[in-house]
This record gives sequence, C-alpha cells and structure tokens, in this order.
Amino acid sequence: MARTEFLAVDNGTIAYEVAGSGPLIVLAHGMGDSRAAYRALIPPLVAAGHRVAAVDLRGCGESSTDWPAWSRTALAGDLLAVIRHLGGPAVLVGHSISGGAATIAAARKPSLVTSVVELAPFTRKQSIRLGDLRVKRFRRAMPRLIGAGVLGSVPLWRSYLDVAYPGAKPADWAERLGRVDALLREPGRMKALRGMGGSAPTDAGERLGDVRCPVLVVMGTLDPDWADPHAEGTAVVEALPAGLGRLEMIEGAGHYPHDQFPDQVVSLMLAFLRPDTARA
Repeated sequence: MARTEFLAVDNGTIAYEVAGSGPLIVLAHGMGDSRAAYRALIPPLVAAGHRVAAVDLRGCGESSTDWPAWSRTALAGDLLAVIRHLGGPAVLVGHSISGGAATIAAARKPSLVTSVVELAPFTRKQSIRLGDLRVKRFRRAMPRLIGAGVLGSVPLWRSYLDVAYPGAKPADWAERLGRVDALLREPGRMKALRGMGGSAPTDAGERLGDVRCPVLVVMGTLDPDWADPHAEGTAVVEALPAGLGRLEMIEGAGHYPHDQFPDQVVSLMLAFLRPDTARA
C-alpha cells in the first residue's frame, strides 16, 4: 500500500493514497469498508497510464471519525475536495453509497469530473416489492444488511459480506475480512457504517438528470442488494440525460464486482475511458 496522505476538510480529515502518473482517477469505496477495497484495481490502472487516488471515506479507514453528516451529498463534498487538491479534473469511481456521491459530485462540479464509474451504486430512491422476497439471495442479504446497520453488529456485517460475495472469494479473503472486522471495531467506525446505512439515496437520485459527463454503471448479476440488479442499473442509466449512461453486467458477481472480478472491471473501465468510446 502506498503512503497515506491526509487532507483537512470541514469537520475532519480525509485519508488517501496516490500512485502512478497520468490522467487522474479517484476511487471511493462503499460503507463499512476502506480504500483497501480497490487493492486489485490500482496496479492495472497505474500500469495503463493513470494517476490513481484511493480515498478513505469520512469515518472509514484512516480518515477521522467525528463527522456531523453521512449523506451522499456530504461524501460528494469530500471527494470534490480531494480532486481539487490533487489538481483535477478526474474520473470519479464510486462503489455502492459512493456511486450516489459520485453522481452528486459530477452534477455539482462538471469542471472537476470528466467521467463517472458507478459500481453497484445506490443512486436512486429504493423500495422493496413483495415479489422481491421470492429471490433467495435478496432474502438472505437484507436481514444481515439491515441488522448490521440497526444493531451495529460486526458479526452481522461479516455475515452480509459472505452473501455479498457469491461464489469464489478473492484469494486474500481471510485477510480482507480480518481487516474489515478490525477497522469496524475501532472507536467511531461502526457509527460511520450506521450513519451511511441510514442515509437515503434520494439526494443522489435528484441529481441524476443534472450530470453532464459519461457514466458507466457496472452491476453483478448476483448482487444480493437487489432482487433484479439489471433493472436497477437500467433505471440509473435511464434517469441520466439521454446518451450519457451505459450499463454493463458482470456474470456471477455480487455487490463487490471490483473485488471479485477486478480484471473484468478494469477492462470495462479502460474501454469506457478511451476517447473514441467514452462518448459514443
């Protein structure tokens, strides 16, 4: 892992690391996680000629823990501060809650965000239909996900992650789980998870129509956070201005496609970022 750097923003400090040189890509992880979620993406993106910054969201990883808000709008402000500090513009990559934050950042400051990649994003207002409960993976994930947030339970979060990574796990799975477990037991870290889990994505959904840059949405076919991940990804693309969004599905992936199938995600990203295809 590269050397940790810190940026002071309103109400706290944001930790991040930077590697490589070239056009800037900023990576933002999901709730209950850290920038280590992108450990498999950083080397190939650097090798492809990019300067890559991986950020610890507020309350996560090595960032400070005492924050007044956990909304996607608040996260977007932090990410824009990092991009501005690093001399953007940047391609902004957001997973789960950070997908929504990336949407808001792009809508607020189009001069700082050239493209957005949303990985399994919570970017729209969510609702659960009765028919969703017929999907086994959804029935398994929701009690764990909601329980971890409501009860602040690290074991429930670990149990959710086991469902969120269907099939083969990353080679360093035990180490990955141990790192997540240890971080969430640090003072203030579970508060961040609960705060983010309790924030609705309505603020991001309201800004989808204001985005002016290309957006790539990547979903796993077995993502347990939705009964129909393809329908959710399609809805995100359709809420963007016409012609800006593109949806790609990764067969067999759960809620962490970038960790389960990093080679496929990098391939999709680099193809999307090529000038001749990004705005096709």
